[in-house]
Amino acid sequence: MICTLTARRLKPGSYEAFRAGWDVSEVDQDVISRWKRIYHVRDVTDADVVISFGLFDGTLDELRDAQASMGRSVQLDRVTPHVAEVLLDGSYEVVEELTP
Repeated sequence: MICTLTARRLKPGSYEAFRAGWDVSEVDQDVISRWKRIYHVRDVTDADVVISFGLFDGTLDELRDAQASMGRSVQLDRVTPHVAEVLLDGSYEVVEELTP
């Protein structure tokens, strides 16, 4: 499993426009279903800091193929106007799952 994660500082007050640009409703559902969960979280002290992450069930090559087929670059083009700064962006192998 791979965690895709991006932390962004949005332009002030632009979360709703950012979220609209992030929309995946037009993406092939077979492709998007490879992510077991996708989250957007906001900093509790700075609502303009947003972390988007998902858990992809597959290999790194499968992830890259899925991102290409879903139009990841087009999605980035839609959200970029609302982003002041990308704080962290990457794909991370899940090496351990801790459950309470």
